[in-house]
This record gives sequence, structure tokens and C-alpha cells, in this order.
Amino acid sequence: MRTLLLLASATSCLFSQQQSDFYIREEIPLPEGEVMEIGSIALMPDEKVAVATRRGDVWICSGAYADDLSGVTWKKFAHGLHEPLGMYWKDGSLFLTQRPEFSRIQDTDGDGEADAFETISSGWGMTGDYHEYAFGSRPDPNGDVWVTLCLTGSFHAKAPWRGWTVRITPEGEMIPTCSGIRSPGGIGQNAEGDMFYTDNQGIWNGSSSLKWLKPGSFQGAPTANKYHELAGLPAPPDVQDKSRVLAERLKHPSYIPPAVILPHAKMGQSPTGIEVDTSGGKFGPWDRQLYIGEQTHSQVQRVCLEKVNGLYQGAVFHLIEGFEAGPIPVRLDQEKGVLFVGGSNRGWASRGTKPFTFERVRFTGKTPFEILTMFAEPDGFTLTFTEPVDEKSAADPASYSMAAWTYILQQGYGSPEVDQATPIIRSASVSADKKSVRLTIEGLVRGHVHHLKAPGVRSASGTGLWHPEAFYTLNEIPSE
Repeated sequence: MRTLLLLASATSCLFSQQQSDFYIREEIPLPEGEVMEIGSIALMPDEKVAVATRRGDVWICSGAYADDLSGVTWKKFAHGLHEPLGMYWKDGSLFLTQRPEFSRIQDTDGDGEADAFETISSGWGMTGDYHEYAFGSRPDPNGDVWVTLCLTGSFHAKAPWRGWTVRITPEGEMIPTCSGIRSPGGIGQNAEGDMFYTDNQGIWNGSSSLKWLKPGSFQGAPTANKYHELAGLPAPPDVQDKSRVLAERLKHPSYIPPAVILPHAKMGQSPTGIEVDTSGGKFGPWDRQLYIGEQTHSQVQRVCLEKVNGLYQGAVFHLIEGFEAGPIPVRLDQEKGVLFVGGSNRGWASRGTKPFTFERVRFTGKTPFEILTMFAEPDGFTLTFTEPVDEKSAADPASYSMAAWTYILQQGYGSPEVDQATPIIRSASVSADKKSVRLTIEGLVRGHVHHLKAPGVRSASGTGLWHPEAFYTLNEIPSE
């Protein structure tokens, strides 16, 4: 018996998957004696990387791509800015979203330091409250930069357009675009060019989530509805307290529900930066999916989206963990397959214990056995996998389980999981190529998070899933 137990243990170790098999996470040395709480990352020519800090400095890093990071050097490019949270390089300039404005900075004399500072737009307000962050995107397909404006003190909107998303055109015009914003942590586009942001648990947000910024939409928090009058826009919906997102959005067509809910504590507590993967496999098999930073749990998560009945929805999966601080900006070099992550544990503690970090993640070239995609069907879900499955385990309904729930839409802070359901997995059909499984499920619930566990599924080589769970937000059930 002891021999059998030892053999079973050895077999389990043989087929276990470790993060280091697939991704190498490394700290990039920081300038000595500087407080580098990084809020923005921009990729520059000649393999240089610019970062902006909470204290308003912009630094340029050389050597961040090198195999040996001991030769990394830093040059301060600018100082005196106001907490940039969004930055990109274009046409010889750095463009930044600061707390009070969208700006361009340049080095016109070639000495390596910015000497030209231009305000492109400053059409929103601020009071000086700590919580009035402004997160800016990179340009959308039309050249517009989108800025999500946090509320004042998390609960109020004491300055114009706080609690809204605005767009800044290339000419500097500010266009109020979406209402109902609470506490963004990041903003970014998907592969189709649609804009999303992460909103954090709190008032009118039962849990944190990834939300689609459809132009003209209401995102759920009515705190700043009053500002529609400043631009002569229609009044956003006045949603009912203690309701449900599904009930309110059926009453108010402009209310766009979260595309993917990030269940509190289960998938983290503070979602941050958003990055799309269009690298064509240079960072793993997750082509056209999104990566989301998670500050509290010191992770980067993965999101697979689809559109059903005109709404985005999809699944979130764990991906990379163990960052030395809490990730805020995440930026993928699509050509080289390197993910840069800026971290801080200021204000909100993180599992990573360092006060600030700059890290990079590289793909080893080895693909993990994972659920690659999860798409809704009229009576279940279709899963695809990164490699062929063992047919016996994957076709066994007992290899899977599912739970479902939603949250209270309320003025109070957050929500417990409510309206719980237990969908029953009736069958699991494996495709001919053994890379997808069609789950037939009884009891899907429109508007609920569906938590899938698949601990029993094995690959054809006998490996269990690296991350055997997914959380799918089922805004709409397909009709066919």
C-alpha cells in the first residue's frame, strides 16, 4: 500500500503544472533612492520604456528587454506632473492623462529631458480629493483618447464630469460619452477597438467588474447623473436601490451591464489596468483576449469575451500571480511578447509586500493545459482547450460542477452573493479533435455569474488543468 501511495504521489508531481514552466517573472531594478509608484507605462523606440509615477515624475528605462537586467539604466525625463494614469508615445511625444488634464510633453532640444509641456484638454473638474483619479486610454481607432473620471471620495461627484467617461479628440475637444462611473482602476481596448474599463466594488457595484464603455451608455452608478445638464445630454437612468442589474437594464436600455464580473475575493478585490493580446502567440495562446491587473491579490488575470444579443459577456480566469507589489498598469509589447507591470501597495495593501516595483513577464514557449475559451450556448457552454483532452475524463459530467449567483444593485457598499442557483451539468460531449467540450446544462440563469469548476478534466497526456475554474457572466442566453 505504501508503494502505491508513493507512486500516486510521484505521478501527481510528474503531471502538475507550475507557473515557472510557462512564464518567467522578473523584477527590473529601479533607480536608487527613488519612490517609483508606477501608474503608467509607455513603450518607446529603441527598446526604451517610459514610466510615470504617482509623484509626477516620468522616467525612461533602457535595458528592460535585456536577458541580463543588471545593466538597466534610468533617466528622469520630466517632473512636476499630477499623478499620470495613462501614457503613450506617438510621433516623438509622450501623451499623458493627468488628474486635471490630458497633456503632451516633448524633448525639443534633444538633451533627454522634456522641455515642452502642452495642455490638450482640461474640460473636467477636480477638488483635490485623494480619490479623483483620471485614467486615460491609448488612442482608439478614431484617434480619440478616453478618460474615466473617479468620483469624489468614492461616494460623491463634487466636480464637473466626475463619475463620467469623456473622450478627447485629436483636436482637443472633450466629448462626455458614458455616465454611471464609480471607481475605475484602468481602461483599455479589446481587439475590435471597443473600450472597456475596470470598476471596483462599492456603491452601486456589488462586485468589481470589467465594463464595456458603449458610447451613450449608463454604467450603473447614478451619483453623477446631474452633469448631463452641462452638455445638454439626456438624463441618465435613475435606477432603483436594492434591485438587480438585470431588472434595471431591462427597464433602461442605455444601462449596459458589466461584461465580466470579477467575484469579490474569489478573483481579487481591486482590478486595474487592461491590455489586449494581439501578439499572435508571443505571450501564449491567448490571442485577442484581455489581461487585467489585480492590485490586492498581486495578479494578472485573463478574460475571454464574446458578444451575445448585442452585449459583451464572457469568462475570467486566473493567469499569473506572485507579483512583488500590486499591479496597476500592465503593458504588453506585442512584437516581443514581454508584459511590463508597474506595482504599488500604497493606500490599498497587496499580497506582494514591496511598496513599489517594476516587473516584466516573458513566455517560455511552453503552453499550459488550460481552458482556452468558454462560450455560451442556448443550453450550456462550449469549452475549448489548449491541447487535446483525455476523452474519458472530459466526457464525464462528474468532472465538472457549476454554481451561479448575482449581486444586489444598491447604494450601499458592495453586496453579498445572492439568488444562488446550482445549474446541473447533464452531459459533456467531446469533439472529434478532442480540443473542445460541449456542456449541456440545466438551469442557466440570465444575468448571473456562472462559476465552472473542472477538476476532473485531464489532457491526453494525463495533466490536470493549471487553473481548473472559470467565472462566466451570462448577461444573455443565446437563442440558437
